[in-house]
Amino acid sequence: MTFDGHYYSYQGNCTYILVEEIQKKVDDFGIYIDNYHCDTRDVVSCPRALIVRHETQEVRIATVRPNTFQVEVTVNKQAVALPYKKFGVSVYESGINRVVEIPELKINVTFNGLSFSIRMPYSLFGNNTQGQCGTCNNNTADDCMLPDGKIAENCETMADHWQVNDSSKPQCSPGLNPTKAPSTTTMQPCKESSICELLLGSVFEPCHSFVRPEKYYSACVFDSCVLPSLDLECSSLQTYAATCADQGVCIDWRSHTNGVCSYKCPSHKEYRACGPIKETTCKSSQQNETSTKYVEGCFCPNGTMLYDPAVDVCVKTCGCVGVDKVPREFGEKFTVNCQDCICLEGGNGIVCEPHVCAEQNKTGCDGEGFYEVNEVNSEDSCCPIVTCKCNTSLCTAKAPKCELGFEVHSHIPSGQCCPVYQCVPKKVCVHQNAEFLPNSSVFVDKCQNCFCTNEVNVSTQLNIISCEHIPCNIYCKPGYELQPVKGECCGRCVQTKCVIHTANSSDLILSPGEFKNDPYNNCTIYSCSNIHNQLISSTSEITCPAFNEESCKPGTIAFLPNGCCKTCAPLDSPTPCSVRQRKDFIVYKGCRSVDRVLLTECEGTCGTFSLYSAEANSMEHSCSCCRESKTTVQSVELKCPNGHSISHKYVFVQSCSCQDTECSSSQSSESQSTEENDKASTLNRVKRAISLTSK
Repeated sequence: MTFDGHYYSYQGNCTYILVEEIQKKVDDFGIYIDNYHCDTRDVVSCPRALIVRHETQEVRIATVRPNTFQVEVTVNKQAVALPYKKFGVSVYESGINRVVEIPELKINVTFNGLSFSIRMPYSLFGNNTQGQCGTCNNNTADDCMLPDGKIAENCETMADHWQVNDSSKPQCSPGLNPTKAPSTTTMQPCKESSICELLLGSVFEPCHSFVRPEKYYSACVFDSCVLPSLDLECSSLQTYAATCADQGVCIDWRSHTNGVCSYKCPSHKEYRACGPIKETTCKSSQQNETSTKYVEGCFCPNGTMLYDPAVDVCVKTCGCVGVDKVPREFGEKFTVNCQDCICLEGGNGIVCEPHVCAEQNKTGCDGEGFYEVNEVNSEDSCCPIVTCKCNTSLCTAKAPKCELGFEVHSHIPSGQCCPVYQCVPKKVCVHQNAEFLPNSSVFVDKCQNCFCTNEVNVSTQLNIISCEHIPCNIYCKPGYELQPVKGECCGRCVQTKCVIHTANSSDLILSPGEFKNDPYNNCTIYSCSNIHNQLISSTSEITCPAFNEESCKPGTIAFLPNGCCKTCAPLDSPTPCSVRQRKDFIVYKGCRSVDRVLLTECEGTCGTFSLYSAEANSMEHSCSCCRESKTTVQSVELKCPNGHSISHKYVFVQSCSCQDTECSSSQSSESQSTEENDKASTLNRVKRAISLTSK
């Protein structure tokens, strides 16, 4: 709305001139608005900052968060605290608004983040303003004036031409005409918000006769249709209510919006729709009761007042308020920031001096590891209590490395900080760099069973290991001897003699190389041999030649020295050549018949002589031998050591006879008698080789 009351809708996205002088009378004076598109479709503009320039100062009121009442104030790009007053410019809070005043020019500018207002005296600026706020001359016909003095067909077009240079918006500069967003006249019809209807209803009716609501209603409908989710329509009601308050009409409208347009105050203040433009403080003069202008905002509750515009504290009685924001009464003594203060009327109000602490007993921290610490005094927080604390990281002694079976124990003696270390036994056994708990097995060697006992060796302070030898078998059966074995705990029974089981179930024990006859049969001889470190026992049977007692001289029968075969002196008459029978085992290539086999042989004397021949002048010989005359071939089965059987054929004599044979010549003059031949024949039979069989 221009100074002269012309309403138009403009949705620019640049920084624009609101007010400047046509004829420059005030140094560097101007009021500007920084707009931005606050919707995703780039349709609706919202104010981001209001800028007031006057001579050497530029006051900027900018929103902290979009579409909220949170704003911050900077002067020449430096943040300032309110109230601010310097070089003819005053900035302060008035309800929900931040107000920039230039008292010398009677200029009043307000901004709350959603809406702004500019008040200027006609007496000083009549017919001398230009910009988006129009020319202040009580004539709306020239409110849409362009910078060159021409009048635009509408103010939406005019508003585009009042751009200013802004480095943050390179798309904006004087002379460029950005595409305009839709105005209220081109918007498609929509269902307006129920909040907008409040402007035309009974809530604002007391103000209708002072300020017509139609233009504010149009702006409200535009905002609610274009951006229904941002509740921007609240700004139209707020602006209309503020205009009504300027006319002395108070409208408490926020309570009728069902919380949509609510305004929350800090806990120590309360909301008022119509409060004083400048709130009474302890340091300001009494408020002019005849003032009919109001402003909404947060104010001190009834019965209290604001201590100071710069100190946001409500007090019941005026006294002092320090940096702690706590109100004090005159004469009240208190301690703050470790200073003893008193609130005095007049002067600077609060007078302070350093807080004096009571003397403390000096605590010595001379021991190793101790250091001084200032602790909070519950009785006096400004006077810490000095105590000694222990920090073991300051101790120089290090824990020793203990031998196996021992562990480090530490204790802190009374009154000291640093620990004392010592190695103490762990009540374990130690063997070969390993620890063993009591009652656990300990491997010493495989010949002993060892375990860790609970008994302690006084000298070593370690538990004793008890061992028992593994029991060994020390008995060996006959023929075996216990001999030690390398790497073994117990010896081993090793056979050193042959054990032979005889036919009568008795055992004979023979050393290697020893022979012994069967106790009950001298014809059986047992022997023991060591072949390649293996003991082999053998049984030999003596085969005696055929013996005919009838051909013996009586009383001459006797055993040969072997005690097995018999011999005798033969009768004088020679035994004729005949078949003799005997039974014996047949052995062939290590295989042997199972039973004795009937064998035959030729035995006896034949006519044999040696005579002198005178004709030949030499000895004449006649030799005859007792030999087989008729034989047959017999078969027998032989059993071999490997378990197999073979068939063997042998010669069986059926009859014998004396047969001539060639006699060898002899140079000896002695002749052998028939009797001597018979004796020699008998002796040869005795000397037959004995047959050995392995067992």
